[in-house]
Amino acid sequence: MTVPAVHDTFVLERSYRKTPAAVFAAFADPARKRRWYAEGEGHDLDGFEMEFRVGGIERAAYRMGEATPFPGTPLVAEGHYEDIVDNARVVISSTMSLGERRISTAIATFELFAEGEGTRLVLTHQAVFYEGADGPAMRRGGWEKLLDQFTAELGE
Repeated sequence: MTVPAVHDTFVLERSYRKTPAAVFAAFADPARKRRWYAEGEGHDLDGFEMEFRVGGIERAAYRMGEATPFPGTPLVAEGHYEDIVDNARVVISSTMSLGERRISTAIATFELFAEGEGTRLVLTHQAVFYEGADGPAMRRGGWEKLLDQFTAELGE
């Protein structure tokens, strides 16, 4: 039986003492993005690739860790850069699969606004979650953690 899809939108904001150019650089540089986005606890990173240009791809492949509900299960996030405005905006569409099953499709828009001598980052995340998905609350929590790692990458 097919379960109805769940749709969700949330917005997260952070402020940084860095310029929009310095904040943007942490999205554009593959080594830096790998550190704050792909590496972390709870999983083993099998691979990360990124082509930062409109139409470019981003792919992160993981194996869920032993302390998760699905130890050893592959988790893959595959995205496409839909829009990039230097020092101002990044839009990426992505799908996430757990094992052999697609669990969600999302659009994430990152906007950077000059705020005094710093930057305000606004993330708007819009997604549809399919059967067996992590769901809106877990996804929001995941992005809150990722933005904490992003903040650390910026040295804030």
